[in-house]
Amino acid sequence: MANAAAVPKIVSKAEWLAARKKLLAREKEVTHVKDALAAERRALPWVRVEQNYEFDTPKGKKSLAELFDGRSQLAVYHLMFGPEWKEACPSCSMIADGFDGMLPHLNQRDVALTAISRASLDQIEAFKKRMGWRFPWASSKGNSFNHDYQVTFTKEELASGTIYNFGTMKFGSEEAPGFSVFAKDSEGNVFHTYSSYGRGLDEMLGAYVLLDRTPKGRDEGGLSFPMAWVRHHDRYEVRPGGDAGCCSAGH
Repeated sequence: MANAAAVPKIVSKAEWLAARKKLLAREKEVTHVKDALAAERRALPWVRVEQNYEFDTPKGKKSLAELFDGRSQLAVYHLMFGPEWKEACPSCSMIADGFDGMLPHLNQRDVALTAISRASLDQIEAFKKRMGWRFPWASSKGNSFNHDYQVTFTKEELASGTIYNFGTMKFGSEEAPGFSVFAKDSEGNVFHTYSSYGRGLDEMLGAYVLLDRTPKGRDEGGLSFPMAWVRHHDRYEVRPGGDAGCCSAGH
């Protein structure tokens, strides 16, 4: 139960309804702003991808164009999993937990979805099996794709300062999370249309969408950093009372 000091005043149903309708008006405002923002995203100019990237997949080597799997749009989640890591990032894995369910719906709207990481294909396949995932996941080990799309940095770049999120943020790891979108025309040319990093990925966290509507919200105020509580879904220890315990999730 939430801390008593944090619980709002108790009111009648009629008072609650009045307060809820007032909030609904604000929610509608935000929805309309988000609709307009989505239209601005779609109106962004495109950049032709000139680099011939080659990825390792369970079906062999594939180019970026081949990752479209016959569709004209490709959504890429840059899943943090470095070549020397034992497992993928827990927070990225929390996002990826939702991919299998949305994949058939995306495919129906002419969108292919894949995760891409610098870990080797063997590392990816082993972790994918552990997580029970089925969505496509390719290895960019050996090419510059992750670096070119600003989710892998050299030690020198990390030391230089604000390099993440279009040069607006510092970052503490050589691997970073991100989301990029590509389009392919009828002649097979590939174009980069959109990328998002940092808190721009919040809306991909389905669990947070739900938590933001609960009385305790994300409940991260006492943590050392946001998402410090997140574990791989097979690493949660449920204690009496339903609290999730901590466990090692290092990489």
